[in-house]
Amino acid sequence: MAFWSPPVSAMQPIRAAGTRAFLLVLMLLAGLLPAMADAAGQRWVASFWPTAQKAGISRSVYNAALGNFTPDPDVLAKAQSQAEFVKPLWEYLDGAVSAKRLENGRDMLKQYDRQLRQIEQAFGVDRSVVVAIWGMESSYGQVLTNDKIVKNTIRSLATLAYQGGSRAKYGRQQLIAALKIIQNGDVTPRGMVGSWAGAMGHTQFIPTTYQAYAVDFDGDGKRNIWTSEVDALASTANYLAKMGWRHGQTWGYEVELPAGFDWRHADSGETLSLDQWRKLGLHRVAGRPFPASNEPARLYAPAGAGGPAFLLLQNFRVIKRYNNADAYALAVGHLSDRLRGGNDFVSGWPRDARPLQASERAELQSLLGRHGYYSGAVDGKIGAGTKRAIRSYQASAGMIPDGYASTGLLQRLRSGS
Repeated sequence: MAFWSPPVSAMQPIRAAGTRAFLLVLMLLAGLLPAMADAAGQRWVASFWPTAQKAGISRSVYNAALGNFTPDPDVLAKAQSQAEFVKPLWEYLDGAVSAKRLENGRDMLKQYDRQLRQIEQAFGVDRSVVVAIWGMESSYGQVLTNDKIVKNTIRSLATLAYQGGSRAKYGRQQLIAALKIIQNGDVTPRGMVGSWAGAMGHTQFIPTTYQAYAVDFDGDGKRNIWTSEVDALASTANYLAKMGWRHGQTWGYEVELPAGFDWRHADSGETLSLDQWRKLGLHRVAGRPFPASNEPARLYAPAGAGGPAFLLLQNFRVIKRYNNADAYALAVGHLSDRLRGGNDFVSGWPRDARPLQASERAELQSLLGRHGYYSGAVDGKIGAGTKRAIRSYQASAGMIPDGYASTGLLQRLRSGS
């Protein structure tokens, strides 16, 4: 033996001592890390003061809002998370337009009937749409009572600004706007609550949107979207009106497509008049007529030929100004229809299917390229080029060329058929 190695019995007190020392270090670090974070947070507060001062924020408001700032670890974690949203649209709609949300929404329509009538008259936005957004954004205010979800807006935005990265600019801009709201006296720092990303109150306005569009509708002198449901609903109606809401018109129509339909019309995002869509053979489901108006509309078939199709109008685009996602706007539109007593969609969803994950979408592109249908980037993003390639492959394989990237299509490509 080149070096002496003590027997196991001799090593035990040494190991025990080492373990105790290691645990002691961990305990010390556990005590030091929060203090280090507190110190770093306060250094950031001091460094950000000149920016706030230049924006017109008083020292007293700044200290009241940020004097005890420490970064929120939950916000840091969420800001750094890049989890992919892969829930099927129909499951998203199931949650958005659930029986409970419908029941609660109808209760809210009754409870605030007088105020909603006044709001609709003032801003020209259908009350059911306003209530639908309220339901989507905070479950009619229920989320604001959940301490596990609700966040202090100042701390959330300061954390985003403090942590740097892609969200820092947003955090700084919205934090200044939030401080101005507090300085104006509409809400206290403690009362300013919302999501981890800084969306506030019953209908989830970010601070800059609040500054531009929030209104005092209950007449108490404050624009209060946190504890005044009426102000929150009126502010939402005002925002939609300013974005171009067309009074008395709907968001869109569920439609049926003729046999042999040219699916390129669903991919391009082209806008045609209702008359032009009629000439292409589209008609409303269940034999319902189109209105007399000849509005421009685009075709949306989120599940390809295997699910419902919709003609989307101007008000759909306005809803997307609230949240720029087709799925969100479809949910708001459908929820508002159901709150008015409308029925579920006529066409069913392909519930035995699921969306492709990013790696599967990239594999789909690669296989399409291998078969000679695709020459673009293999990036997992299903854009116009990928949809054209899918349609070409589907047509050659005797399938409906709807351009929809499904698991069945991927399996078929894998098999080489």
